[in-house]
Amino acid sequence: MGTIFLTQLMGAIYGLLAVIFGAFGAHALKKKLTPELLHSFETGVKYQMYHAIVLLVLGFNLGFDQPLDSAIAHCFIFGTLLFSFSIYALCLSAAKGEKLKFLGPITPIGGLLLVVGWALLFYSFIGSLL
Repeated sequence: MGTIFLTQLMGAIYGLLAVIFGAFGAHALKKKLTPELLHSFETGVKYQMYHAIVLLVLGFNLGFDQPLDSAIAHCFIFGTLLFSFSIYALCLSAAKGEKLKFLGPITPIGGLLLVVGWALLFYSFIGSLL
């Protein structure tokens, strides 16, 4: 499976799931989560949708002829997975009274990968100017 296909596929999957999870949070979880947990859940959905769109744009616009292009895509793919999905699991487990604390460190690792993805994208834009 090529990086272009993987980037487009994951962008589409993340977008699809963001809509589903957003509706789930707005309807099914509204009465089950505290306002703080619901806000955290919504943050996961927002970041997932933002990065779904970014992955689709990259998938259709990057040539993936440079290792940097693949690194950017992989940072966004794995960063979104770790960041958003750990937030979902933390919120849902906390609502059941069984917070999965081992996931706590996973969220910032995902966030760091997202930051690295954006930094690499920035570098890819200015790298040609240097």
